[in-house]
Amino acid sequence: MAGGKLTPRQKMINLMYLVFIAMLAMNMTKEVLTAFGLMNEKFETANTEASSTNQAMMQALDAKAIEAKGEFEKAAVTAHKVEAATKKFDAFVASAKTEVLVGVEAEEGKLPYESMDKADNLDNGWFVGEGYTDRGKKVMAAIETYKAEMKTALADNKYAAILKQVNKSFDLADVPNKENKKIPYLEYHFKGFPAIASLAKLSMWQNDAKKYESDVIAAALGKAAVQAASYSNYKAMVILDKNAYFQGEKVTGTVVLGRYDENTKPEGVTGATLDPATGQAKINLTAGAVGEQKLGGEFRFIEDGKTIKLPYDGTYVVVPRPNSATISADKMNVVYRGVVNPMTISFAGVSDNNVTASAPGLSKASGNGKYNMSPGQGTEVTISVTGKLPDGTSVNDKRAYRIKNIPAPQGAIGGTVGETKGAKGRLAVSQITAELVDFDFDVNLKVTQFTFRVSGQPSVVVNGDRVNAQCAAAMARAGRGDIVTISEIKTKIEGSPIILRQTAPAFYEIQ
Repeated sequence: MAGGKLTPRQKMINLMYLVFIAMLAMNMTKEVLTAFGLMNEKFETANTEASSTNQAMMQALDAKAIEAKGEFEKAAVTAHKVEAATKKFDAFVASAKTEVLVGVEAEEGKLPYESMDKADNLDNGWFVGEGYTDRGKKVMAAIETYKAEMKTALADNKYAAILKQVNKSFDLADVPNKENKKIPYLEYHFKGFPAIASLAKLSMWQNDAKKYESDVIAAALGKAAVQAASYSNYKAMVILDKNAYFQGEKVTGTVVLGRYDENTKPEGVTGATLDPATGQAKINLTAGAVGEQKLGGEFRFIEDGKTIKLPYDGTYVVVPRPNSATISADKMNVVYRGVVNPMTISFAGVSDNNVTASAPGLSKASGNGKYNMSPGQGTEVTISVTGKLPDGTSVNDKRAYRIKNIPAPQGAIGGTVGETKGAKGRLAVSQITAELVDFDFDVNLKVTQFTFRVSGQPSVVVNGDRVNAQCAAAMARAGRGDIVTISEIKTKIEGSPIILRQTAPAFYEIQ
């Protein structure tokens, strides 16, 4: 207590004072230890849920990388590097947690928090004298390795904010204590601390790493979604004004890109004449001998300084009289299940009232040659067509079309697809919807359920399409810059039994 020589009475007073402090500490210990234990439980629960959510988002990113390539492929590479670094660091921290629990026996599946007041395991395992043991040095090295791998993975400047948070959370510099004396990092955070407090701290490390992994995947999905898709995703298609021509008749038509984007213009094209105004390649040639004729060429684009070539090919039939049907989908080269596909079906040189078409799900619509196709089960539908010629004879033809499901929708918050940001109040009143981006059909989608998660907090499953009171409570604990993830969105088509593929998640950054 005081310096200098003490009297027997003063020594007794000092001893009683120490005993009094120890008694106070004993009275507080159980509550404090239990509080650390409950904190550790929350971290471990959040870590389990974060692992599941991160895996689902990574799968969504991988699917977009396969489908759209380009920026999504680059984003997926970054996300997988972060995923690998996080798993490696998480496994190391898990091994450190086992060191804390040496000699601790769970009681009915629950740790005995009130008896985990000793610091011996880590004190003896990580520290020696004023420095670190070999194991302590490995702990420091594992953190440094994690930070270095994250720095390499997040070299793109658009992830600078996340990398800054990683370095801040795992800053290994000496820490000044209340006397402003600098204490080595591990010693400041772990030496002399109760085992349960050290366990909670290690669980927090895991939670921080998983949060940064989630932030990277969310950023990768959101930022890559607004980038232009690579030209390698386009498909060149030959669309002729009709498929059969009389001998000597002009063969006319266009070659277009499957995305039907008028802003996409090639560097050049062979086998056709390029229209610089629209980017379309115009076909204009004279039909030759009777029989099937081939035409083809290639588009040339410049992407990232490299020339991308997209070949196209097609055929047309030169006939002396009508003998084949012209069957084409009005909007695309496949038919989609769950929507009405408008089609034009005709025989060259045969009036509409003399043409009969049949197929499962096919019905006549108003207008010459107009039909509606509503495909059912299976992967292919065949349309059979019969034409009655002026001389009374009939000609027959058929054509097979692929049946595809409606593409997976994308989640939207308040009508904004992918990633958006704003105040908590705006999210609280926003509707969660599913959007079919760049899909040519009008489809009424309804969200029936979604999972709401604020970074670092447990997920909330919501029935319906708006946030509930549990979501509002989670948002109340969130801070500026936290990411809200809307995932596992269940969507149905109104008035249809068709089950859609899983809707891609949406993200909301709290401002």
